[in-house]
Amino acid sequence: MILNTLKKAKRLIIAVIGFTILAVGVALIILPGPAFVVIPIGLAILATEFLWAKKLLESVKERIERMRKGNCG
Repeated sequence: MILNTLKKAKRLIIAVIGFTILAVGVALIILPGPAFVVIPIGLAILATEFLWAKKLLESVKERIERMRKGNCG
C-alpha cells in the first residue's frame, strides 16, 4: 500500500517538473532563449515515467540529428 502510494507520488512529481520545464521550453519558442535545449530536457524528464514522452523524445532527437547533418527534409 505505501509502496504503491510512493510510486504514484514519484510519478506525479516527475510529471509536474517535466511539464513545467516543457512549458517553459514552449514559451521560449516565442521568448528569447534556448527552446531547442529546454524542450528536450523536459521530454527527457517525462520519458522516465511516460512512454509517449519517450517516443516523442526519440522523434525530436532524430529531427535534431537530421538538422545537424543539413538534411531538414
